[in-house]
Parts: sequence; C-alpha cells; structure tokens
Amino acid sequence: MPQFRLSEAARLLGVSDDTVRRWVRAGQLTAFDDSAGRKVVDGAELAAFAKAQAEQPEDPSNVGRSARNRFVGLVTEVVTDKVMAQVELQCGPHRVVSLMSAEAVRELGLRPGVLAVAVVKATTVVIETPEGSR
Repeated sequence: MPQFRLSEAARLLGVSDDTVRRWVRAGQLTAFDDSAGRKVVDGAELAAFAKAQAEQPEDPSNVGRSARNRFVGLVTEVVTDKVMAQVELQCGPHRVVSLMSAEAVRELGLRPGVLAVAVVKATTVVIETPEGSR
C-alpha cells in the first residue's frame, strides 16, 4: 500500500505541511507511524481526500459538451504571429497551453487576465508513475 509522509502529502495537495497536520488533528486525514517512526498517510485515503478537496471553479460558459476534461483558468500569456498563436492558461496549479489560429485569439478576445476554459478531448492519455511508487 503506498504511503506518503505528511510533507509529501502537503506538496501533492498544494498546501503547507501545517495544513496537513491540522487536517490530521481535526480527523479529516488519518496519519500513522511507518516502520521508521515517521507520520504517514495511506495513499488511497489521500487520493480520496484530494478528490473531495478539489474545487474547480464553475465553468462560466454554460455550454453542454461531451468532453469531461475542462480546466477553468486565467490566460497568462498569448504569443501571436500572423497566422497562429500560443495561448497559456493557469488553471489552479496546472499550466495548460493551446495552439490555435490567430483569428480565434482575436475572436475570443484572449489576452492576459481573461477568464477562459480549456476543453481537452483526447483519445490517448499517458499515465506514468515514478520508480519505486508501485
């Protein structure tokens, strides 16, 4: 069973070590001592907690769609030439980059600070695990 030290759990959840310790004290997460005497959290419990804690901003577009991977964020950078553009969004801790036509950038009014939704529809998603985490 995978286990994560409290500092690792904090890094994975994007919070401070103290926040994870408060969650443990409040009974929101269960920590126990590993064989080396360090406080750890069970990986499955941490995954369920992370899913419950994830607060994705509401999609402001009010458009129904089949794509389930929607990331709401702020445009942070737009690089445009005559025909094509590269648009970067910061969606929580995730950076999403899209290549599109310069015409689409103009029509959507994309510029730094604009609220946007990255919709990802992919037939292939590669999952990797770090060595030793299995």
